[in-house]
Amino acid sequence: MAVSSKLMFLVFVASSLFTQATRGELVCEDLPTDVCAFAIASSGKRCVLENYMKKRGKTEYQCRTSEVVVNSMSEHIEMDKCVQACGADRNMVGISSDALLDPSFMAKLCSLDCYENCPNIVDLYFNLAAGEGVFLPDLCEKQRSNPRRAMVELVSSGAASGPISAEKVFVDAPAAAPAAFI
Repeated sequence: MAVSSKLMFLVFVASSLFTQATRGELVCEDLPTDVCAFAIASSGKRCVLENYMKKRGKTEYQCRTSEVVVNSMSEHIEMDKCVQACGADRNMVGISSDALLDPSFMAKLCSLDCYENCPNIVDLYFNLAAGEGVFLPDLCEKQRSNPRRAMVELVSSGAASGPISAEKVFVDAPAAAPAAFI
């Protein structure tokens, strides 16, 4: 009977994988690491690139499903055009608000090329900024009119002072990204 249970379990797992593949579901763990960052699974959860140390001290990367849910889209792999326009990095490990402190990144994120054409990346950083107590549309408006002042205000407000957890950002975020971003 134990052999029969094991066989049934293997058949169940195999059929689950086959069904998943035939339905065309996007699963983070199945993505290559070079398209993982900024992807959204069929479940609506963001994919995140993680690293770990293998034996002999070699760093390996893997794509995982985060607990961060995107309400407005699913089954999305970000286009290279948007990654470049927004100044994003496909090799970004984890989800962090640190990039908000980089003036060159903020200039690209707030550029009309990114801001109006790349809703996935804008939504991600909208929520990261909200988790830090900053309203991204206001920050981008300041960035466009006076970039130095925008950075000074961001740093002096205490916002984006360091890495934050993805759970904190999306549990405490005051609102979803405006429909204009989506």
